[in-house]
Amino acid sequence: MEEQIKKVLKEKVDPVLAAHYGGAVLTKLEDGVAFVRLTGACASCPSAQMTIEDVVKETVMGNVEGLEDVVLDTSVSEDLLDMARKILNKEH
Repeated sequence: MEEQIKKVLKEKVDPVLAAHYGGAVLTKLEDGVAFVRLTGACASCPSAQMTIEDVVKETVMGNVEGLEDVVLDTSVSEDLLDMARKILNKEH
């Protein structure tokens, strides 16, 4: 199911979000719930929750059988945390 979700995000969701300089990635799949993080300009967009509900959820659930829900992952990525640590520790 995880590979199906990733394929739908890449082939059907990303082209729509690319028009807004964004994208979507699956961060985890747990108990039939897909957690999706918006990337690029979509990550900081005030309409992110509506995008998940109107574009991402509808598209993914319509193409992946057995999926219970799709929710917005608003956690901070490890890459961003690592970059912040390096800046704070003055590492280059």
